[in-house]
Amino acid sequence: MTWLPADFVHPLHVPLPDGAHHLRPIREADAPLDYPTVMGSREHLWSIFGPAWGWPAETITYEANRIDLARHEKEIAAHESFNYVMLDSAETAIRGCVYIDPPERVGADAEISWWVVADRVGSELEQALDTLVPEWIAADWPFRQPRYLGRDISWQDWQALPAV
Repeated sequence: MTWLPADFVHPLHVPLPDGAHHLRPIREADAPLDYPTVMGSREHLWSIFGPAWGWPAETITYEANRIDLARHEKEIAAHESFNYVMLDSAETAIRGCVYIDPPERVGADAEISWWVVADRVGSELEQALDTLVPEWIAADWPFRQPRYLGRDISWQDWQALPAV
């Protein structure tokens, strides 16, 4: 993929400042944790991603979710896009995700979005992730013009931009 340098190595483990959570690339094997997490926060996630991505569908099945995670794992390996899952230190609970994608709309060299589970909205964990993501992108990724969807541009304004 031309959006990243050929020699770029993506981070495999990104600790959050609390020491109790970290980010790592999502895997198909995360489906047993991911599916109940997504469906348990479905209304919250739909309010963020639904209009733009149509995700998560109300009728998504465990198997469809597992297939989606397998696709993400392959995209990460090919450096086509990145989905980082936020886990507790024991990796027994998913608390959110970060998406790093090539731009779909003009004016950026990457499009980044993230979420926390519904019961962590407004928490210190969400604030820590909100602070960490832009700092992490600036420090460890080769982007000059990252766009933070839903942060520095509304999803509605993003959708109105011309496609790449």
